[in-house]
Amino acid sequence: MAALRDVPSLLAQAELIRESLAKSQIITDNMVEILGSFDHRLSSLETAMRPTQVRTHAFRVAHGNLDKTLKAAEAILTQFDVSRQVENKIIQGPRGDYNGYMAAVDELQRNIEFLSYNRSFKSSDNALDNARSLFSRAMGKLEEEFRQLLIQTSKQVEPARLLEALPNSTKPSGGSQPEMGDLASSNNSPADMTNLKSSHPGSNMEGERKLALTLPVLIAPRMIPQLKEMAQRIVGAGHHQQCVKIYKEIRASSLEQSLRKLGVERLTKEDVQKMQWEVLEGKIGNWIQFMRISIKLLFVAERKICDQIFQQLDPYRERCFAEVAESGFIVLLSSGDAIAKSKKSPEKLFVLLDMYETMCDLLPEIEIIFSGDPSAGIRETASGLTKRLSQTAQETFNDFLEAVEKDATKTPVLDGTVHPLTSYVINYVKFLFDYQATVKQLFEEDENVDKSSSQLATATRKILQVLQNNLDGKSKQYKDPALTQLFLMNNMHYIVRSVRRSEAKDLLGDDWVQRHRRIVQQHATTYQRTAWGKALQYLSGQGLSSSSGGSTGLTGNADSGGMSRAVIKERFKNFNLLFEELHQKQTQWTIPDSELREAVRLAIAEVLLPAYRNFLRRYSSILDNGKNPQKYMKYSPEDLERLLGEFFEGKFKGDQRR
Repeated sequence: MAALRDVPSLLAQAELIRESLAKSQIITDNMVEILGSFDHRLSSLETAMRPTQVRTHAFRVAHGNLDKTLKAAEAILTQFDVSRQVENKIIQGPRGDYNGYMAAVDELQRNIEFLSYNRSFKSSDNALDNARSLFSRAMGKLEEEFRQLLIQTSKQVEPARLLEALPNSTKPSGGSQPEMGDLASSNNSPADMTNLKSSHPGSNMEGERKLALTLPVLIAPRMIPQLKEMAQRIVGAGHHQQCVKIYKEIRASSLEQSLRKLGVERLTKEDVQKMQWEVLEGKIGNWIQFMRISIKLLFVAERKICDQIFQQLDPYRERCFAEVAESGFIVLLSSGDAIAKSKKSPEKLFVLLDMYETMCDLLPEIEIIFSGDPSAGIRETASGLTKRLSQTAQETFNDFLEAVEKDATKTPVLDGTVHPLTSYVINYVKFLFDYQATVKQLFEEDENVDKSSSQLATATRKILQVLQNNLDGKSKQYKDPALTQLFLMNNMHYIVRSVRRSEAKDLLGDDWVQRHRRIVQQHATTYQRTAWGKALQYLSGQGLSSSSGGSTGLTGNADSGGMSRAVIKERFKNFNLLFEELHQKQTQWTIPDSELREAVRLAIAEVLLPAYRNFLRRYSSILDNGKNPQKYMKYSPEDLERLLGEFFEGKFKGDQRR
């Protein structure tokens, strides 16, 4: 009966709800129907409950059902009022109250989901349209806030910070490679040429891989969570295209500005063709450095913040990064491609090997950083550049062989010293040995292949054989056969000595060294015979017999044969003239290696001085009794030895050249 006493109260509450809804601007026909059904149910309930026999339990159940129905109605009615409740917050935007704004966006999104699911109410379409319109406006404001926050927090990295972040060993050295054109007309000595050796990045790569690099800060870390939340809301609302576009515009612009500040520039094939070698060499050194900075620092840092902001938002995370990085990276790759496609020349081989080595080193990192499907084109371009550099390097090496073979320098080195071509080629070979690992990669050789049968060993033998053939041709330019032999001796000795003192010895083997040392000795022996054979003939006793046909008359007696004295005078005179001529010429000739120079002097002295002493001993007494013996016996053995010490110093008298 207590439940019956509550019926009037329930009816009064229902009447108040109906009056309240009637005054509300958002009341709908559906709600009137709902409340009408409530009146009908209440009237039926009142009629049913009038008999006193109805059990109390039934009234309690009816009371509970009515309470649930009222709560459900209230929840439904609230959904029709969400747009009005959050509209002011949306209009104000996220600047004033970011958390409140995001809460309003979330509430509005849930409202849209509810109304989309409950489309049976007559006025739900209007409410849904209003909610969607307001939500679109909310997303527009959130996208603009996302843009502004990216602009405000994005930092361009100063070049100094990037350089500091790399280990010192990765910074380019000031070394340079030898140039064919310069050396062909140069008077540099081999000692000068040895200073041309440069360092390349290969030796520093392993240490660089092991060293943990400090990445530059591209966006303040404290702002990452807020940007991440915005991105999630925007993408979650289906506005992923706008989100990707905004992020790409801001971050790509910032990245490109950092690259420009660093010095990155787009080079075309035409630009490269116009550059002087020194300028191009510097550009290539910079390119190598920029590639390392970009891959190891800038793009890794860019990848990191993109992964953080777009966490669990694939595939947009990969797409965003690819679009941000593509433009800047393609500038670097296209510049490398322009260099690889430019006119080939021998001096470019080593910078091409540097570039190739750099790309081989960076490719695994590129594969990781640009791992997503949207970055497939970038990976292919990087791989394509590596292959092109390999091909160009091999072609350049073959061109170098051809250039050595066809080098037709007309002017011989006047003093018979080491030809600039020889020192150039030997330095070229030394450079190649600095790139052994790279050359193995270049020719795709197995690491375990025997050194003596490697491509580098084969190439070295071929280079040196081509050089020898060219030197043989150049030696024929000398009119003096003794100078021809001296020239060949100097050059072959320089080659053998250089091989013995370098890693080439391990590749070419002891047999090669010993065989070519014998060639050096053969040229030295031939020089000695050619230059000094006639002088030794003058000092021999052959043809010095008496005119009477008896005793030689060389005892020093006054009545000795006059013809014999005249012949002896002639011998001394001819020897003196020939020695002076040899001294005048061969003091201007050069043997640049001090050990070889002393060895050749000693070999001459060991033959010439004993012969001269013997000649003096046997025939000087004949001239001593004659008139002006010093006119013919001008030199003592000690004088000759001293003068021999002046040979092969390359000392020209005045402007005379022979």
